[in-house]
Amino acid sequence: MVTPLAGRDTLDTDGLARLLHRLLDGGVHGIFVLGTTGEAPSLSHRLQREVVRNVCQIVRRRVPVVVGITDTALAESIALARVAAEEGADAVVASTPYYFPAGQTELRQYMETLAAEVALPLYLYNIPSLTKLRIDVETVERLMHVPTIRGIKDSSGDLTYFSRLVDLKKHRADWSVLMGPEHLLAEAIQAGADGGVHGGANIFPHLFARWYTALDSHDLATAGRLKEQVALLQSIYQVGKYDSRFVKATKCALSLLGICSDRMAEPLNAFHPPERQRVAEVLQRLASMDSELDGQ
Repeated sequence: MVTPLAGRDTLDTDGLARLLHRLLDGGVHGIFVLGTTGEAPSLSHRLQREVVRNVCQIVRRRVPVVVGITDTALAESIALARVAAEEGADAVVASTPYYFPAGQTELRQYMETLAAEVALPLYLYNIPSLTKLRIDVETVERLMHVPTIRGIKDSSGDLTYFSRLVDLKKHRADWSVLMGPEHLLAEAIQAGADGGVHGGANIFPHLFARWYTALDSHDLATAGRLKEQVALLQSIYQVGKYDSRFVKATKCALSLLGICSDRMAEPLNAFHPPERQRVAEVLQRLASMDSELDGQ
């Protein structure tokens, strides 16, 4: 989920409520806050806690709420996990600390310590493009002996690596493997994944919920039609010239739909009018298709 902002360190609470109601009405199976699309590393610790409180109050346990607690400081990750538990979240997610290049032994020990210190189930998050460190499959396998570590989200885009993660599920019935890049959801489900965590669902949650259902039930005709719509939506991620454009495009689309502000957490800037127009054109094309984007 994106983090709607009204100012540098101010939550857009009205936009947050509209977004959450859109997601819930759209049929998502859970809410993941303070991840990459949520710009978590650029938010103050105070604002992160405010996001968790507001989200949990609005969702009211209708679906699981999962909180990203990745930080460069272990103490801060633990502190945010405690807030998540107090506010009624269901699980936490941690990627690798993203400054010093820890070794795999250090990373395993770090995750074991984190799991021992937090009261909620913990999910691993592999996103080496941003943290500069991959969680090796062997490290994941060794962490599976920790009962409170329940699975992993992989955003590497490496299907060979992802397939090896899925293969580990044979060791634990309660282990989950989730795909990050949304264009790979079909391949992930085919490989045996449990689902996906996709930024595009902020914009049209019903589209992604229906796509997952079609894939899971092997309705290939419906899945193929919906994948075409997802691919068209993803074309907004090519708008702009910086690598951060996927987050900017997502917030821009939500702004154009009247859901929340497109204010970005600094140092990122929102799209300018030419880019906004290109995003608007994609949304218009999607609206004209014979689709059920979000139940409208």
